[in-house]
Amino acid sequence: MTDGGSGNAEERAAEPAQAEALDRPLPEAVRTRVIEYGAEILGMMPAAEVPPRLRRIAKFEPRRRVRLAGPDIAAQLETDEEFRGRVAERMRQAWPSLVEELAGGEVPPAADPVIAGAVAYVLRPPGWPALIREIHDELEREARAKAADDTAETIAELRGKLDEARAEHRRETLRLRAELRQHKAEISELRHKLHHERQRAREAVRAAERSVAEAKELSDGAAARLHSVEAENRRLRNRLAAAEAQVENARRAARAARSAEEVRLRVLLDVLQEAAQGLRRELALPASITLPADLVAGEGRAGTPETPGRGLPDDDPGLIDQLLSIPHIHLLVDGYNVTKTGYGNRPLADQRAKLLAGLEGLASQTKAEITCVFDGAEIDAPVALLPSRRVRVLFSSPGETADELIIRLVRAEPEGRPLAVVTSDKEIIAAVRREKARTVASPLLLRRLD
Repeated sequence: MTDGGSGNAEERAAEPAQAEALDRPLPEAVRTRVIEYGAEILGMMPAAEVPPRLRRIAKFEPRRRVRLAGPDIAAQLETDEEFRGRVAERMRQAWPSLVEELAGGEVPPAADPVIAGAVAYVLRPPGWPALIREIHDELEREARAKAADDTAETIAELRGKLDEARAEHRRETLRLRAELRQHKAEISELRHKLHHERQRAREAVRAAERSVAEAKELSDGAAARLHSVEAENRRLRNRLAAAEAQVENARRAARAARSAEEVRLRVLLDVLQEAAQGLRRELALPASITLPADLVAGEGRAGTPETPGRGLPDDDPGLIDQLLSIPHIHLLVDGYNVTKTGYGNRPLADQRAKLLAGLEGLASQTKAEITCVFDGAEIDAPVALLPSRRVRVLFSSPGETADELIIRLVRAEPEGRPLAVVTSDKEIIAAVRREKARTVASPLLLRRLD
């Protein structure tokens, strides 16, 4: 230490031992080191000799003791001379020369001030408060010196950054000036182009005025030609009316010529009808035959029309066969809804061919009337299909969807005709059910065809 002279040592020796005490708290670094030494000694003491206040942390590792009970260890060292004596004994073994010089009232110049302060606090040689004050002052001087060094380094760093910022500012200024010159050149070029475009615009306006005048002349000529064309049309319409009158007269003459033949045919039909009635009376046949479709229609008129195939649920595999067993059943198939459910990864032509082949076989087995409807908007050219003897194939017209065509077919059927629609489209299902037709899910038909 730089200021530990003999005069200070004499003053410290002259202070009475009972009045020795610190006039300010220990430096934080010295206090931390003292607590660390006390925590280390706790682990070496027999359990019976550990102060009661510190027994709960004696089994912890030293760093944990410092973290959890640092204030308790510091208080115990302050008040418990026996505990402090154990720590002092450990210090005498660790730093004998430092302890000896501190006992003589001197702080070694080369000693760590934090360690020297901790040893002086624990051993408490004569004049120890003055030693700790000197160490405190020394630590403060070191802290101030370190702060001054850090400040100088910070100032130097800030000066370097300032120089860099100035250089960057100069570079940025030069760059902006270069850009400004470039922008001025571009503005000059744009002004030249603007002048050129204005001249072109004036020329375009003059050309447009000439075009308007020419168009007016052409319009006047077209109006004159239109007037002559209208006169010609009126003349042609008059001739057409006369021709239609001649055709009508010819038709009336033809009908009059056919009237004699019609009379002869009517007489022949009456003879055949009377012969048929006589044959029916001779064979005792009933006057009329009630068809199955008429029976279904008759049952429906008594109340709400029955939906065919009501006996089985919609997901029953036997529903298709039950529906096709009904006499005169008409099965409408939403073509693309079925094909895209079963094999939508194929081209549309292959989808149609596969479905129609399956429906042809089904119609051959059941003799049922089957109509398959496809959306005409799905194709770009007229479709060439193999002729089907048993399955009717329809494509929706332009402006009409397959859904609308199916609903139109359902409404065209007479009341009481057994009718089923194969689709999984919710909108079609709702519409045809309102018309009292039965619906069948597409997967059921696919399973039946397989």
